[in-house]
Amino acid sequence: MISPLRGRPLRARLALVTSAAVALVAIGVLGAAYVVIRYELVRQLDLQLKQQAGLISQQSRGGADSGVLYDQCAWRAAPACAQIVRGDPAAPGQRGLVLPVTGATRRVAAGTLGAYYSDITHDGRPMRMLTTPLPGREGRALQVAARSDAVDQGVRQAGWYLGWVGGAGVLLAAALGYVVSRTSLRPVTRLTATAERIAATRDPAHRIELPPHQAGREDEITRLAASFNTMLGELEEAVASQRRLVADASHELRTPLTALRTNAELLARAERLSPAQRERAAEALGRQMREVTGMVNDLIELARDEEPRPLVEQVRLDLLAERCAAVARGHWPGAVFTTDLVEATVPGVPARLARLLSNLLDNAAKFSPPGAVVEVRLARAGGTLDLTVRDHGPGISDEDLPHVFDRFYRSRQARALPGSGLGLAMARQIARAHGAELSAEQARGGGACFRLRFPAPEG
Repeated sequence: MISPLRGRPLRARLALVTSAAVALVAIGVLGAAYVVIRYELVRQLDLQLKQQAGLISQQSRGGADSGVLYDQCAWRAAPACAQIVRGDPAAPGQRGLVLPVTGATRRVAAGTLGAYYSDITHDGRPMRMLTTPLPGREGRALQVAARSDAVDQGVRQAGWYLGWVGGAGVLLAAALGYVVSRTSLRPVTRLTATAERIAATRDPAHRIELPPHQAGREDEITRLAASFNTMLGELEEAVASQRRLVADASHELRTPLTALRTNAELLARAERLSPAQRERAAEALGRQMREVTGMVNDLIELARDEEPRPLVEQVRLDLLAERCAAVARGHWPGAVFTTDLVEATVPGVPARLARLLSNLLDNAAKFSPPGAVVEVRLARAGGTLDLTVRDHGPGISDEDLPHVFDRFYRSRQARALPGSGLGLAMARQIARAHGAELSAEQARGGGACFRLRFPAPEG
Protein backbone atom coordinates (compact mmCIF):
# COMPACT_ATOMS: atom_id res chain seq x y z
CA MET A 1 0.00 0.00 0.00
CA ILE A 2 3.00 2.27 0.56
CA SER A 3 4.35 2.15 -3.00
CA PRO A 4 1.30 3.75 -4.70
CA LEU A 5 1.41 6.56 -2.12
CA ARG A 6 4.98 7.56 -2.89
CA GLY A 7 5.20 10.83 -4.72
CA ARG A 8 1.67 11.89 -3.77
CA PRO A 9 0.99 15.04 -1.73
CA LEU A 10 0.90 14.61 2.05
CA ARG A 11 -2.75 15.66 2.08
CA ALA A 12 -3.71 12.87 -0.35
CA ARG A 13 -1.63 10.31 1.52
CA LEU A 14 -3.19 11.25 4.85
CA ALA A 15 -6.70 11.08 3.38
CA LEU A 16 -6.02 7.68 1.75
CA VAL A 17 -4.46 6.19 4.87
CA THR A 18 -7.31 7.49 7.03
CA SER A 19 -9.92 6.12 4.64
CA ALA A 20 -8.17 2.75 4.47
CA ALA A 21 -7.98 2.51 8.24
CA VAL A 22 -11.66 3.42 8.62
CA ALA A 23 -12.57 0.96 5.85
CA LEU A 24 -10.74 -1.87 7.59
CA VAL A 25 -12.44 -1.09 10.88
CA ALA A 26 -15.84 -0.82 9.18
CA ILE A 27 -15.37 -4.11 7.34
CA GLY A 28 -14.34 -5.82 10.56
CA VAL A 29 -17.30 -4.43 12.51
CA LEU A 30 -19.81 -5.18 9.75
CA GLY A 31 -18.38 -8.68 9.25
CA ALA A 32 -18.76 -9.35 12.95
CA ALA A 33 -22.33 -7.97 12.82
CA TYR A 34 -23.13 -10.27 9.87
CA VAL A 35 -21.83 -13.32 11.76
CA VAL A 36 -23.84 -12.38 14.88
CA ILE A 37 -27.07 -11.83 12.89
CA ARG A 38 -26.69 -15.15 11.05
CA TYR A 39 -25.94 -16.98 14.29
CA GLU A 40 -29.01 -15.50 16.02
CA LEU A 41 -31.37 -16.30 13.15
CA VAL A 42 -30.15 -19.90 12.92
CA ARG A 43 -30.30 -20.26 16.70
CA GLN A 44 -33.92 -19.10 16.73
CA LEU A 45 -34.77 -21.70 14.08
CA ASP A 46 -32.93 -24.40 16.08
CA LEU A 47 -34.92 -23.46 19.21
CA GLN A 48 -38.14 -23.78 17.24
CA LEU A 49 -37.11 -27.23 16.01
CA LYS A 50 -36.23 -28.29 19.55
CA GLN A 51 -39.60 -27.10 20.84
CA GLN A 52 -41.42 -28.88 18.03
CA ALA A 53 -39.45 -32.05 18.75
CA GLY A 54 -40.61 -31.90 22.37
CA LEU A 55 -44.26 -31.42 21.41
CA ILE A 56 -44.13 -34.23 18.83
CA SER A 57 -42.51 -36.58 21.37
CA GLN A 58 -45.36 -35.98 23.79
CA GLN A 59 -48.01 -36.32 21.08
CA SER A 60 -46.49 -39.52 19.66
CA ARG A 61 -46.59 -41.51 22.90
CA GLY A 62 -48.69 -44.58 22.33
CA GLY A 63 -48.73 -43.88 18.60
CA ALA A 64 -46.69 -45.17 15.70
CA ASP A 65 -43.30 -46.73 16.43
CA SER A 66 -41.73 -45.52 13.19
CA GLY A 67 -42.47 -43.84 9.89
CA VAL A 68 -43.57 -40.40 8.77
CA LEU A 69 -45.52 -38.32 11.29
CA TYR A 70 -45.89 -35.05 9.39
CA ASP A 71 -45.27 -34.52 5.71
CA GLN A 72 -45.88 -30.81 5.14
CA CYS A 73 -42.51 -29.74 3.78
CA ALA A 74 -44.11 -27.61 1.09
CA TRP A 75 -45.46 -25.20 3.71
CA ARG A 76 -43.63 -22.74 5.88
CA ALA A 77 -45.96 -23.27 8.83
CA ALA A 78 -44.60 -25.36 11.67
CA PRO A 79 -44.47 -28.27 12.26
CA ALA A 80 -43.23 -29.00 8.74
CA CYS A 81 -41.82 -32.50 8.51
CA ALA A 82 -41.31 -35.12 11.21
CA GLN A 83 -40.55 -38.85 11.16
CA ILE A 84 -39.42 -41.60 13.51
CA VAL A 85 -36.41 -43.60 12.46
CA ARG A 86 -35.41 -46.94 13.99
CA GLY A 87 -31.90 -48.17 14.41
CA ASP A 88 -32.63 -51.24 12.26
CA PRO A 89 -33.19 -50.19 8.63
CA ALA A 90 -35.14 -53.46 7.99
CA ALA A 91 -37.68 -52.75 10.73
CA PRO A 92 -41.32 -52.12 9.74
CA GLY A 93 -42.20 -48.54 8.73
CA GLN A 94 -38.71 -47.64 7.42
CA ARG A 95 -39.81 -47.42 3.83
CA GLY A 96 -41.20 -44.20 2.33
CA LEU A 97 -39.40 -41.85 4.73
CA VAL A 98 -39.43 -38.26 3.46
CA LEU A 99 -36.33 -36.92 5.28
CA PRO A 100 -32.84 -38.18 4.48
CA VAL A 101 -31.60 -40.94 6.78
CA THR A 102 -27.86 -41.46 7.20
CA GLY A 103 -25.61 -43.63 9.30
CA ALA A 104 -25.49 -40.86 11.87
CA THR A 105 -29.27 -41.00 12.11
CA ARG A 106 -29.17 -44.79 12.83
CA ARG A 107 -26.51 -44.22 15.51
CA VAL A 108 -28.72 -41.62 17.21
CA ALA A 109 -31.57 -44.16 17.19
CA ALA A 110 -29.22 -46.82 18.60
CA GLY A 111 -28.16 -44.43 21.37
CA THR A 112 -24.49 -44.21 20.33
CA LEU A 113 -24.71 -40.60 19.08
CA GLY A 114 -26.29 -37.53 20.58
CA ALA A 115 -28.73 -35.07 18.96
CA TYR A 116 -27.43 -32.87 16.15
CA TYR A 117 -28.60 -30.27 13.62
CA SER A 118 -27.98 -30.42 9.88
CA ASP A 119 -28.83 -28.45 6.74
CA ILE A 120 -30.59 -30.43 4.04
CA THR A 121 -32.40 -29.86 0.74
CA HIS A 122 -35.83 -31.38 0.24
CA ASP A 123 -37.75 -30.99 -3.01
CA GLY A 124 -35.35 -28.22 -3.98
CA ARG A 125 -35.95 -26.21 -0.80
CA PRO A 126 -33.35 -25.54 1.90
CA MET A 127 -34.31 -26.96 5.28
CA ARG A 128 -32.92 -27.20 8.79
CA MET A 129 -33.27 -30.60 10.48
CA LEU A 130 -32.94 -31.78 14.07
CA THR A 131 -32.14 -35.45 14.74
CA THR A 132 -32.62 -36.40 18.40
CA PRO A 133 -33.27 -39.62 20.40
CA LEU A 134 -36.96 -40.25 21.03
CA PRO A 135 -37.54 -40.09 24.80
CA GLY A 136 -39.05 -43.25 26.31
CA ARG A 137 -38.53 -45.31 23.17
CA GLU A 138 -35.28 -47.13 22.83
CA GLY A 139 -33.88 -47.76 19.40
CA ARG A 140 -35.73 -44.84 17.83
CA ALA A 141 -34.77 -41.32 16.72
CA LEU A 142 -36.99 -38.37 15.90
CA GLN A 143 -36.23 -36.15 12.91
CA VAL A 144 -37.93 -32.74 12.68
CA ALA A 145 -37.23 -30.40 9.75
CA ALA A 146 -38.45 -26.91 8.81
CA ARG A 147 -37.82 -24.72 5.85
CA SER A 148 -34.86 -22.36 6.32
CA ASP A 149 -35.28 -20.21 3.22
CA ALA A 150 -36.74 -17.39 5.37
CA VAL A 151 -33.63 -17.47 7.54
CA ASP A 152 -31.38 -17.56 4.47
CA GLN A 153 -33.27 -14.65 2.96
CA GLY A 154 -32.96 -12.66 6.21
CA VAL A 155 -29.23 -13.36 6.32
CA ARG A 156 -28.84 -12.24 2.70
CA GLN A 157 -30.82 -9.08 3.31
CA ALA A 158 -28.75 -8.30 6.39
CA GLY A 159 -25.61 -8.83 4.33
CA TRP A 160 -26.85 -6.45 1.64
CA TYR A 161 -27.84 -3.81 4.17
CA LEU A 162 -24.55 -4.10 6.01
CA GLY A 163 -22.68 -3.91 2.71
CA TRP A 164 -24.48 -0.73 1.71
CA VAL A 165 -23.91 0.78 5.15
CA GLY A 166 -20.22 -0.19 4.99
CA GLY A 167 -19.79 1.31 1.51
CA ALA A 168 -21.50 4.53 2.54
CA GLY A 169 -19.37 4.62 5.69
CA VAL A 170 -16.16 4.21 3.70
CA LEU A 171 -17.15 6.98 1.29
CA LEU A 172 -18.10 9.23 4.17
CA ALA A 173 -14.81 8.42 5.90
CA ALA A 174 -12.90 9.26 2.71
CA ALA A 175 -14.68 12.61 2.43
CA LEU A 176 -14.17 13.42 6.10
CA GLY A 177 -10.53 12.28 5.90
CA TYR A 178 -9.92 14.62 2.99
CA VAL A 179 -11.60 17.53 4.81
CA VAL A 180 -9.71 16.82 8.04
CA SER A 181 -6.37 16.46 6.26
CA ARG A 182 -6.98 19.64 4.29
CA THR A 183 -7.89 21.56 7.44
CA SER A 184 -5.16 20.08 9.64
CA LEU A 185 -2.40 20.53 7.09
CA ARG A 186 -3.32 24.09 6.16
CA PRO A 187 -0.48 25.52 8.33
CA VAL A 188 1.91 23.06 6.65
CA THR A 189 0.72 24.34 3.28
CA ARG A 190 1.39 27.89 4.43
CA LEU A 191 4.79 26.80 5.73
CA THR A 192 5.65 25.23 2.37
CA ALA A 193 4.51 28.33 0.49
CA THR A 194 6.54 30.55 2.82
CA ALA A 195 9.64 28.39 2.39
CA GLU A 196 9.25 28.46 -1.39
CA ARG A 197 8.75 32.22 -1.31
CA ILE A 198 11.89 32.68 0.79
CA ALA A 199 13.86 30.42 -1.56
CA ALA A 200 12.66 32.44 -4.55
CA THR A 201 13.17 35.91 -3.04
CA ARG A 202 16.01 35.16 -0.55
CA ASP A 203 14.13 37.35 1.90
CA PRO A 204 13.67 35.82 5.41
CA ALA A 205 11.25 38.59 6.42
CA HIS A 206 8.26 36.45 5.37
CA ARG A 207 6.19 34.73 8.06
CA ILE A 208 3.48 32.06 8.24
CA GLU A 209 0.22 33.87 8.85
CA LEU A 210 -2.08 31.97 11.22
CA PRO A 211 -5.80 32.80 11.42
CA PRO A 212 -6.88 34.38 14.72
CA HIS A 213 -8.81 31.25 15.76
CA GLN A 214 -5.67 29.12 15.34
CA ALA A 215 -3.08 31.48 16.81
CA GLY A 216 -3.83 30.48 20.43
CA ARG A 217 -3.89 26.72 19.89
CA GLU A 218 -1.27 24.35 21.29
CA ASP A 219 -1.49 21.55 18.71
CA GLU A 220 1.62 20.23 16.97
CA ILE A 221 0.91 21.90 13.62
CA THR A 222 0.40 25.32 15.18
CA ARG A 223 3.52 24.89 17.29
CA LEU A 224 5.44 23.92 14.15
CA ALA A 225 4.27 27.10 12.43
CA ALA A 226 5.19 29.19 15.48
CA SER A 227 8.62 27.53 15.67
CA PHE A 228 9.16 28.14 11.97
CA ASN A 229 8.28 31.82 12.46
CA THR A 230 10.74 32.01 15.36
CA MET A 231 13.41 30.38 13.20
CA LEU A 232 12.70 32.88 10.42
CA GLY A 233 13.03 35.72 12.91
CA GLU A 234 16.41 34.42 14.04
CA LEU A 235 17.47 33.93 10.43
CA GLU A 236 16.37 37.45 9.53
CA GLU A 237 18.31 38.85 12.46
CA ALA A 238 21.40 36.81 11.48
CA VAL A 239 21.18 37.97 7.86
CA ALA A 240 20.67 41.58 8.95
CA SER A 241 23.61 41.31 11.35
CA GLN A 242 25.78 39.86 8.61
CA ARG A 243 24.81 42.64 6.24
CA ARG A 244 25.52 45.26 8.89
CA LEU A 245 28.90 43.67 9.59
CA VAL A 246 29.81 43.68 5.89
CA ALA A 247 28.60 47.25 5.45
CA ASP A 248 30.39 48.47 8.58
CA ALA A 249 33.58 46.60 7.68
CA SER A 250 33.59 47.97 4.14
CA HIS A 251 33.05 51.49 5.48
CA GLU A 252 35.75 51.20 8.13
CA LEU A 253 38.27 49.55 5.80
CA ARG A 254 37.83 52.17 3.07
CA THR A 255 39.80 54.89 4.90
CA PRO A 256 42.88 52.84 5.93
CA LEU A 257 42.97 51.13 2.53
CA THR A 258 42.93 54.54 0.83
CA ALA A 259 45.74 55.70 3.09
CA LEU A 260 47.67 52.48 2.34
CA ARG A 261 47.31 53.04 -1.38
CA THR A 262 48.41 56.69 -1.06
CA ASN A 263 51.52 55.81 0.93
CA ALA A 264 52.30 52.90 -1.42
CA GLU A 265 52.07 55.25 -4.39
CA LEU A 266 54.37 57.72 -2.60
CA LEU A 267 56.92 55.01 -1.92
CA ALA A 268 56.69 53.92 -5.56
CA ARG A 269 58.09 57.39 -6.42
CA ALA A 270 60.70 57.24 -3.67
CA GLU A 271 63.34 58.91 -5.86
CA ARG A 272 61.31 62.14 -5.75
CA LEU A 273 61.08 62.16 -1.93
CA SER A 274 63.57 63.30 0.62
CA PRO A 275 64.91 60.74 3.11
CA ALA A 276 62.70 62.21 5.86
CA GLN A 277 59.59 61.99 3.65
CA ARG A 278 60.40 58.39 2.70
CA GLU A 279 60.84 57.47 6.37
CA ARG A 280 57.52 59.07 7.35
CA ALA A 281 55.72 57.35 4.46
CA ALA A 282 57.23 53.97 5.39
CA GLU A 283 56.27 54.40 9.05
CA ALA A 284 52.71 55.43 8.09
CA LEU A 285 52.47 52.47 5.71
CA GLY A 286 53.60 50.04 8.43
CA ARG A 287 51.22 51.55 10.98
CA GLN A 288 48.27 51.40 8.61
CA MET A 289 49.09 47.83 7.64
CA ARG A 290 49.07 46.86 11.31
CA GLU A 291 45.72 48.61 11.79
CA VAL A 292 44.20 46.86 8.79
CA THR A 293 45.65 43.51 9.87
CA GLY A 294 44.28 43.99 13.39
CA MET A 295 40.87 44.98 12.06
CA VAL A 296 40.72 41.94 9.76
CA ASN A 297 41.74 39.65 12.64
CA ASP A 298 39.04 41.21 14.82
CA LEU A 299 36.45 40.66 12.10
CA ILE A 300 37.48 37.03 11.83
CA GLU A 301 37.10 36.67 15.61
CA LEU A 302 33.67 38.29 15.51
CA ALA A 303 32.54 35.92 12.76
CA ARG A 304 32.97 33.02 15.20
CA ASP A 305 29.87 32.75 17.39
CA GLU A 306 30.93 30.09 19.90
CA GLU A 307 34.02 28.58 21.41
CA PRO A 308 35.35 25.23 20.17
CA ARG A 309 34.30 22.70 22.79
CA PRO A 310 37.52 20.62 22.73
CA LEU A 311 39.48 23.72 23.91
CA VAL A 312 37.30 24.39 26.96
CA GLU A 313 39.03 23.72 30.30
CA GLN A 314 38.91 24.85 33.90
CA VAL A 315 40.59 28.28 34.06
CA ARG A 316 41.86 30.05 37.19
CA LEU A 317 40.26 33.40 36.46
CA ASP A 318 42.22 35.23 39.19
CA LEU A 319 45.59 34.09 37.81
CA LEU A 320 44.52 34.90 34.25
CA ALA A 321 43.40 38.41 35.28
CA GLU A 322 46.71 38.99 37.12
CA ARG A 323 48.68 37.92 34.05
CA CYS A 324 46.63 40.15 31.72
CA ALA A 325 47.14 43.11 34.08
CA ALA A 326 50.91 42.49 34.02
CA VAL A 327 50.89 42.48 30.21
CA ALA A 328 48.81 45.70 30.18
CA ARG A 329 51.37 47.41 32.44
CA GLY A 330 53.98 46.83 29.75
CA HIS A 331 51.72 48.13 26.97
CA TRP A 332 50.47 51.16 28.92
CA PRO A 333 53.29 52.46 31.12
CA GLY A 334 51.39 55.68 31.78
CA ALA A 335 48.55 53.87 33.60
CA VAL A 336 48.59 52.22 37.02
CA PHE A 337 46.90 48.80 37.19
CA THR A 338 45.81 47.49 40.59
CA THR A 339 44.25 44.08 41.27
CA ASP A 340 42.06 42.74 44.06
CA LEU A 341 41.25 39.14 43.17
CA VAL A 342 39.69 36.17 44.95
CA GLU A 343 40.55 32.65 43.90
CA ALA A 344 38.01 31.42 41.34
CA THR A 345 37.82 28.80 38.58
CA VAL A 346 35.51 28.95 35.56
CA PRO A 347 35.16 26.74 32.46
CA GLY A 348 36.41 28.40 29.30
CA VAL A 349 39.06 28.79 26.61
CA PRO A 350 42.09 30.51 28.23
CA ALA A 351 43.22 32.35 25.10
CA ARG A 352 39.74 33.74 24.45
CA LEU A 353 39.21 34.84 28.04
CA ALA A 354 42.64 36.50 27.97
CA ARG A 355 41.57 38.36 24.81
CA LEU A 356 38.40 39.53 26.56
CA LEU A 357 40.29 40.84 29.62
CA SER A 358 42.98 42.45 27.45
CA ASN A 359 40.34 44.32 25.46
CA LEU A 360 38.75 45.63 28.67
CA LEU A 361 42.12 46.66 30.12
CA ASP A 362 43.24 48.34 26.88
CA ASN A 363 39.95 50.22 26.68
CA ALA A 364 40.30 51.40 30.29
CA ALA A 365 43.91 52.49 29.81
CA LYS A 366 43.09 54.28 26.56
CA PHE A 367 40.59 56.58 28.28
CA SER A 368 42.57 57.08 31.51
CA PRO A 369 44.65 60.24 31.97
CA PRO A 370 48.41 59.78 32.64
CA GLY A 371 49.05 58.34 36.08
CA ALA A 372 45.39 57.36 36.62
CA VAL A 373 44.51 54.05 38.26
CA VAL A 374 42.76 51.16 36.50
CA GLU A 375 41.17 48.91 39.14
CA VAL A 376 40.65 45.20 38.49
CA ARG A 377 38.53 43.36 41.07
CA LEU A 378 37.26 39.78 41.20
CA ALA A 379 34.71 38.95 43.91
CA ARG A 380 31.81 36.65 44.63
CA ALA A 381 28.43 38.34 44.86
CA GLY A 382 25.58 36.06 45.87
CA GLY A 383 25.23 33.40 43.20
CA THR A 384 27.58 35.05 40.70
CA LEU A 385 31.26 35.74 40.16
CA ASP A 386 31.91 39.39 39.24
CA LEU A 387 35.05 40.74 37.59
CA THR A 388 35.08 44.52 37.23
CA VAL A 389 37.47 46.82 35.34
CA ARG A 390 37.10 50.43 36.43
CA ASP A 391 38.95 53.46 35.07
CA HIS A 392 39.03 57.11 36.19
CA GLY A 393 38.64 58.71 32.78
CA PRO A 394 35.80 60.83 31.38
CA GLY A 395 33.30 57.98 31.71
CA ILE A 396 30.52 57.05 29.31
CA SER A 397 27.83 59.55 28.42
CA ASP A 398 24.17 58.58 28.57
CA GLU A 399 24.07 58.98 24.79
CA ASP A 400 26.90 56.50 24.23
CA LEU A 401 26.06 53.97 26.93
CA PRO A 402 23.53 51.90 24.88
CA HIS A 403 25.99 51.59 21.97
CA VAL A 404 29.37 50.90 23.58
CA PHE A 405 29.23 47.22 22.54
CA ASP A 406 28.13 47.89 18.94
CA ARG A 407 30.59 47.00 16.20
CA PHE A 408 32.61 49.95 14.89
CA TYR A 409 30.91 52.34 17.30
CA ARG A 410 33.22 55.04 18.61
CA SER A 411 32.19 57.93 20.83
CA ARG A 412 33.27 61.49 20.13
CA GLN A 413 36.06 61.22 22.69
CA ALA A 414 37.38 58.00 21.06
CA ARG A 415 37.46 59.11 17.44
CA ALA A 416 40.88 60.70 17.84
CA LEU A 417 42.30 57.62 19.62
CA PRO A 418 43.74 54.50 17.97
CA GLY A 419 41.48 51.48 17.53
CA SER A 420 38.89 50.00 15.22
CA GLY A 421 35.81 50.08 17.43
CA LEU A 422 35.64 46.27 17.56
CA GLY A 423 37.30 45.51 20.90
CA LEU A 424 34.25 45.83 23.14
CA ALA A 425 31.99 44.08 20.62
CA MET A 426 34.43 41.18 20.58
CA ALA A 427 34.60 41.19 24.39
CA ARG A 428 30.83 40.86 24.71
CA GLN A 429 30.74 38.05 22.12
CA ILE A 430 33.42 36.11 24.00
CA ALA A 431 31.53 36.64 27.26
CA ARG A 432 28.28 35.31 25.82
CA ALA A 433 30.07 32.31 24.34
CA HIS A 434 31.25 31.49 27.88
CA GLY A 435 27.80 31.90 29.43
CA ALA A 436 28.78 35.20 31.07
CA GLU A 437 27.27 38.69 30.88
CA LEU A 438 29.29 41.80 30.10
CA SER A 439 27.79 45.22 30.91
CA ALA A 440 28.96 48.82 31.12
CA GLU A 441 27.95 51.47 33.64
CA GLN A 442 28.98 54.83 35.04
CA ALA A 443 31.32 54.44 38.01
CA ARG A 444 30.71 56.33 41.21
CA GLY A 445 33.09 59.26 41.44
CA GLY A 446 33.65 59.36 37.67
CA GLY A 447 35.01 57.01 35.09
CA ALA A 448 33.58 53.89 33.49
CA CYS A 449 33.07 50.43 34.99
CA PHE A 450 32.81 47.26 32.93
CA ARG A 451 31.32 44.29 34.80
CA LEU A 452 31.89 40.68 33.67
CA ARG A 453 29.48 38.40 35.52
CA PHE A 454 29.89 34.60 35.52
CA PRO A 455 27.46 32.12 37.10
CA ALA A 456 29.05 30.94 40.33
CA PRO A 457 30.68 27.51 39.82
CA GLU A 458 28.98 24.64 41.60
CA GLY A 459 30.63 23.43 44.76
